[in-house]
Formats: sequence, structure tokens, C-alpha cells
Amino acid sequence: MLTTLRSELRDGWKQMLAWGIGFALLTQGMMLAALCIRFLAVPNYVVFYDWPGNVATIIDSTPSVSDMLPIIAGEWLIEIGQMNYSWGNGISVWALNVVPAKLLLLFAVGALVCLCRRLLRQDSCPGTLRNGAGVATGLGVGLVALTNATMSWVVCCATPNWVVGLAMMGLGVSTSLALEPYGTVLAISGFGLLALAVLALAWRKSRNTDFHGEPTHA
Repeated sequence: MLTTLRSELRDGWKQMLAWGIGFALLTQGMMLAALCIRFLAVPNYVVFYDWPGNVATIIDSTPSVSDMLPIIAGEWLIEIGQMNYSWGNGISVWALNVVPAKLLLLFAVGALVCLCRRLLRQDSCPGTLRNGAGVATGLGVGLVALTNATMSWVVCCATPNWVVGLAMMGLGVSTSLALEPYGTVLAISGFGLLALAVLALAWRKSRNTDFHGEPTHA
């Protein structure tokens, strides 16, 4: 199984890289589109943050690594949204916040999905395993993508959070915020499902390969 995984990683790393980047960008685009459709408005402001400089400042001024990493993980790169200028300098009604740490997780999801696809490409798995791997992959992608959403809405205290998406879809704000502490557990579960699908497919493919390294066709 490990030999099969090493072979797929060696041969398909460029494809996995492309899928990872594509999935991360596609997810950001879909979140922005969802905001525009939900509020029937287009963004009217964009702010670019000095992410490298901010990270350097955090590293320089935070002695504890355990404190440093969560702060860096929450740093923004870009903010794009709808500003209401009726009061003073304006209030951000809704926004998409591009966070590099979240992009990295979404990149990992795209790469894992690509790996699953490569393991399935020879169509040598029985239907039960294929269907199970497909369900695990889809559910894993959904959990990680949902819990790594970085949208903000003034109704939810304007804090970029994954539960904002739930509130936008109609779930009560108080109920949505009550689910916030479970985001990490759900994200880990999503990655666990993706890893399980990869391992199961790699195990099956290794069993379908003879000692010459060629797939068998029983």
C-alpha cells in the first residue's frame, strides 16, 4: 500500500498541485458568489493586507509558539465585500476574508481529491468500494470546505467564521454561533474521511497489482 502511495505521489504531484490550487481558488470564488447572490449586491471595497509583514511582527513579538501559530492562522490577506457608508467611515455589511492558513487547508483537500481520482482511474475497484470511497470523499470535502469558510456578516458580529454560512442559509444566528466550537472537530473528521478513502483505495490497488507491478485483470 505504501509503495502504491509513493508511486502515485511521485507520478502525480504536478496534477495534485494543480488540483489543490484550483480547489482553493474555486472555493473562494464560490463563497464570494454566494454572498453576492444572498445579498443581491456586488462588492464595493477591497482591502489588501500586509500578510508577510504582519506575520513577521507576530513572530517577533510573541514569545510562545503555542500562542503564535493561532494568531498567524487568523491573519487576513484580502478583504472584499459590501460597505455601508451611511455612518461615518462606513460599516462592512458582509465580506469575504481571504486567509492564507485556510487556503492551505483547502489546497490539501484538492490535492487529496486528486489522489483519490488517480487511485480510481484504472477502474479496478469493486462497486462497493468505489461507492464508499466516493461518499467518504464527498462528505470529507464538504466538512472541510464548510468549516473553513471565511465569510463575515454584520448580523453575526462581522467576524469571519464558518457558521456565518449557516446563518446565511437560514439557520438561526444564535444556533449557528452555538455550533462554532465544533468547527475543528468537523474539519478533522473531514480530513479523516479523505485519508480513509485514500488508504482504502491504495490498499485495494496494491492488492490488484502483481509482483511485476502491473495491474491484474481477473
